[in-house]
Amino acid sequence: MRLLVIEDNRSLTANLFDYFEGRGHTLDAAPDGVTGLHLATTQAYDAIVLDWMLPRLDGREVLRRLRDECGSAVPVIMLTARDELPDKIAGFRAGADDYLTKPFALPELEVRLDALVARAHGRQRRRVLSVHDLTLDLDTLEASRGGRALHLYPACRKLLEVLMQASPAAVTRERLEQALWGDDPPDGDMLRSHIYELRRSVDGPFQDKLIQTLPRTGYRIAHIDAGAATHG
Repeated sequence: MRLLVIEDNRSLTANLFDYFEGRGHTLDAAPDGVTGLHLATTQAYDAIVLDWMLPRLDGREVLRRLRDECGSAVPVIMLTARDELPDKIAGFRAGADDYLTKPFALPELEVRLDALVARAHGRQRRRVLSVHDLTLDLDTLEASRGGRALHLYPACRKLLEVLMQASPAAVTRERLEQALWGDDPPDGDMLRSHIYELRRSVDGPFQDKLIQTLPRTGYRIAHIDAGAATHG
């Protein structure tokens, strides 16, 4: 297995490396949430061992971004000293596949990781987002509506992914700009231009309009009664 360990306890990280590398596994380590999220989204891992309490970005937020914003399905096991049921529920709701409380036995962690990786490789299911008759395949990046292929620029495809993942909830302009440009958005209202192009592709040829503008809030994708959407 190739594992990513996101853990700020150097002693624990060293123990994990000694144990798992001694058993033929390959490991990378990150001492904080920001570094861990970067590695998790730029490198391929069989599984991630994620601490709950981390500097810069806590484990639940790392996991939320990994799942919701990046669409990653990599198996994640959370490590934490929190052993109350509400904490466990919060971890699973954030997207964890398993949850192990500290202190723990290294062989138990290995068995749990083996099971998660085997299950993930056995599924091999495609990740497809769907809203009404609109679909986006996150593996092939192909979009279609009503069986008709949509040709999207990369920026429009990214906006579509974020909106579909949140559907039917609204997504703020700030979050959409963050998804496209990070912390350095361009001057002018480029987001409106990209939404316009996305709307032309997704809604233009169809009677039912899915992309809706919510004044002073942002945008959403949802199927509602004809004529109920606000365009802008």
